[in-house]
Amino acid sequence: MAESVWKALQNWLDGSASEKSEESASGWYVIAGLGNPGPAYEKTRHNVGFEVIDRLAEMLGASAEKKKFGARIAEAQTDGRKVLLVKPETFMNRSGQPVATVMGFYRLGLERLLVITDDAALEPGRIRIRPKGSAGGHKGLADIIEKLKSEEFARLRVGIGSCPSERMVEYVLSRPPAPERALLEEAIRKAAEAALCWVREGLQEAMNRYNSRDTAGSSEKTEPGENESGKHGQNKNP
Repeated sequence: MAESVWKALQNWLDGSASEKSEESASGWYVIAGLGNPGPAYEKTRHNVGFEVIDRLAEMLGASAEKKKFGARIAEAQTDGRKVLLVKPETFMNRSGQPVATVMGFYRLGLERLLVITDDAALEPGRIRIRPKGSAGGHKGLADIIEKLKSEEFARLRVGIGSCPSERMVEYVLSRPPAPERALLEEAIRKAAEAALCWVREGLQEAMNRYNSRDTAGSSEKTEPGENESGKHGQNKNP
């Protein structure tokens, strides 16, 4: 009798611990910024996703980055919500596995994921948030979609402008001149604010607030080459 009671109590405790673990895990929000690792790629157009993550870490007083799941990950909190700031350490076109591993380990639904990346279909300095969509030619997004087996996750694109297709690789992997750099700095700040809005107030509010104006505060329409589903035209990122 005593043994059966003890087993029942142990089972209840185990179940309670499991429920608490799942509840804790489900509280996380994941913000993943894309880029290429290493000093050679710092401040390049293709690495604005990393820069937004660094700005968020500064704004939130995030923990020191730890190497985990093939990424650099820092933990932070905002308005009582727990945030994982993720920078995959794989190169851009292999971003999917670290992101998928984080989502799987914490047992999170895709509604808790925001991916931040550069976008050659947007003018330098503009940002755009979308709830889902294709990769639009971006290889980092394409790999995440492949590994998650879904396009149903939010993405925040930071405009870097475009150039002739034969020079695209050189363009995205180079550092912009000072005037363009100033536009990107402002966009990085706004992208960080938009990401926090997504955590605190939800995707729709972030879209309403940050898709309605450019870096100068004027109203913004759908970008050329982008239709309502978020698919892009011929401008492609390597």
